[in-house]
Amino acid sequence: MSTDQDAQESPEPGAPAPVEPRVGPVPEGDPEFHPYHHPAAGWGAARSVTGFLVREGALVDGPRAIMRMNHENTGFDCPGCAWPDDTKGLHLDICENGIKHVTWEMTRKRVGADFFAAHSVSELAGWSDYDLENEGRLTEPMVYDAESDHYVPITWKDAFEVVGRALRGLDHPDQASFYTSGRLGNEATFLYQLMARELGTNNLPDCSNMCHEASGRALQASLGTGKGTVDLKDWETADALFIFGVNAASNAPRMLTALAEAHRRGAQIVHVNPLVEAAATRTIVPHDFTDMALFKATPTSTLNLQPRIGGDMALIRGMAKAVLEQSATDPRALDREFVDRHTSGFEEYRALCEATPWEEIERQSGLGRADVLKAARVYGEADRSIVSWCLGLTQHEHGVDTVREIVNLLLLRGNLGREGAGPSPVRGHSNVQGNRTCGIDHRPGDAFLDRLAEACAIEPPRAHGLDTVRTIEAMRRGEIKVFVGMGGNFALAAPDTPLTHAALRTCDLTVQVSTKLNRSHLVHGKQALILPCLGRTEKDHQRKGIQSTSVEDSMSMVHLSIGMKRPASPHLLSEPAIVAGMARAALPDSATPWEWYVEDYDRIRDTMAKALDGFEDFNRRVRLPLGFRIRQPARELVFLTPSGRAEFSAAPLPDVVPEPGTLALGTMRSHDQWNTTIYSDDDRYRGIKNLRTLVFMNRADMRERGIADMAPVDITSTAKDGSRRSVSGYLAVPYDIPRGCAAGYMPEMNVLCALVDYSTQSDQPIMKHVKVTIEPTA
Repeated sequence: MSTDQDAQESPEPGAPAPVEPRVGPVPEGDPEFHPYHHPAAGWGAARSVTGFLVREGALVDGPRAIMRMNHENTGFDCPGCAWPDDTKGLHLDICENGIKHVTWEMTRKRVGADFFAAHSVSELAGWSDYDLENEGRLTEPMVYDAESDHYVPITWKDAFEVVGRALRGLDHPDQASFYTSGRLGNEATFLYQLMARELGTNNLPDCSNMCHEASGRALQASLGTGKGTVDLKDWETADALFIFGVNAASNAPRMLTALAEAHRRGAQIVHVNPLVEAAATRTIVPHDFTDMALFKATPTSTLNLQPRIGGDMALIRGMAKAVLEQSATDPRALDREFVDRHTSGFEEYRALCEATPWEEIERQSGLGRADVLKAARVYGEADRSIVSWCLGLTQHEHGVDTVREIVNLLLLRGNLGREGAGPSPVRGHSNVQGNRTCGIDHRPGDAFLDRLAEACAIEPPRAHGLDTVRTIEAMRRGEIKVFVGMGGNFALAAPDTPLTHAALRTCDLTVQVSTKLNRSHLVHGKQALILPCLGRTEKDHQRKGIQSTSVEDSMSMVHLSIGMKRPASPHLLSEPAIVAGMARAALPDSATPWEWYVEDYDRIRDTMAKALDGFEDFNRRVRLPLGFRIRQPARELVFLTPSGRAEFSAAPLPDVVPEPGTLALGTMRSHDQWNTTIYSDDDRYRGIKNLRTLVFMNRADMRERGIADMAPVDITSTAKDGSRRSVSGYLAVPYDIPRGCAAGYMPEMNVLCALVDYSTQSDQPIMKHVKVTIEPTA
């Protein structure tokens, strides 16, 4: 596999983009593709987990973790996805990928000073990303020594002083940027944003800028809240579930339980995705022991629709058009009382639907009218409907419009403010929603800043800061001198890989707070620090005893997480302690009691209770069984919008039909992967073994281009500005995907996603609709 770019987008003018190291491990055999016909989860998951525990030497710690993960009040929260915990005392509220994620963190392997003394940064830069993480847990703070090209040990005190000196020496606080990954707990999140704002900047990019930013902006505009309104009980009582752009079996596997239960009670389940994923077929839920013993699978869908990439909005518009057409003869099709009492803009939206021809809906969705009407019929016959979605809808130019179209559809039949109905975005990382709730927002509102100022006695900046894309752009211009990454793997997660790497190297100082070695430690600034932190599974000892942290799930439930294991090293610090150490070094005269906060996280929560809406009486409520749910005004039909009502939107349908000769490429994760962490080169549910550098294609598109099954191809993307990026030698896999569409894995294909290709609606990188050409490799 090789990569290339036009000179105008290369890190150095006239130079080709470097060949990136492989991401996954060295394959154990030849690439294979055999379509998967088994149920999701079940014995396939059980075998995979057992093999993983054996490989990682975790046959004792793994089962212990399984019995503590996602247990109310006494366990730790899975650091994987943000699906809510079971509310009925389920003791095995777990999934295959959650167990792998926890086991990966609990490894007995260690990376300390001896390892870095033996391996230069230049050498490590040639390692695969799998091999880097597979070396084990980081054990002590390290600083980059440019003369030797090695990381060398540094004390925590000296490390904090390096950060403090760099931040104190800036000409302006906006020369620093503070990135957050979704695994950061609420208490550390609050301290982190407080540090940035006390310094004087709102440069707080986060992983949500690349994932669900569109959802938050759309829901805020339509309903006055940036979150979904439903909870797990609503999923248990809905008559119809519509699942858009979600690969649940891999990215939110515990959703399979809800889908199976919904099917058993007779609910309709409609999956909408260009690929029919495993979660849209059938499942055996592992904690259903009888079903496991009998190999009894339960269907997880009643209808599967495969629109073209980007065609979801046209499908939803068609469903709304059908509802409105039916209402002309059937008054029950439209909840006119709800619309009149609680919404604004209905007549404009109705006129738009009437003016949208069925021919255009079919062309843009890639579906026939009959299929659109099937989905509309399910919606119209259900008394209570939930619409759920993930990145398949948001990572497009028109992501905000699409999510607002979902709200339009829900409003037509009053599917809001009552049990079993409403919008339900599926967040991908365990506390990414909590990060935003607790202040990680480069565009904070005045109400939030006013409360923060009063609670913390600071004067926070009011100007908007930089998101992920604009942070990279500012780095390229030399305007960001200090970059702090609080978790995650920014260098590998961001788009336009060579350009992002070149941008990071312009910084004077890069700081990475991490549990394991990753690419972001090797793509660094002139100075660089690695600050190792505790993992979610580990006990957090502070002066006042063992501490707990809180997280917020996809459905606004906030609960405590308490580690169970001895830390991987006595030299690790907790994330709140690391933030406090950096803050004190950068703000030596600060009146904020940073050290006092770290002694007892209840103190942080007491301040959060004053500063954050919905966190009143935080310390008591978070210790209730299952924690507490943050109030969602729109759930009570209170809409914090300019009109005081839910707002219909009236956006035109985007043109998503590929130009002749081109395909629309969507990037995605494999099953054996969590974000940028790769566990193997397999993707069981899609039938792939020993291969990641691939592209899934429609067989007719392959035939038209003279591409044979599993043959190497060159993929070239064209950005909005006309620049091109390419990869070579990827293997073409024939797959059940609509004509004109293709798909492949991130982060390998991030190199094809131009930094300039971000949504003008959400500022998210457009990673689900990349314009490409694909030809046989010469």
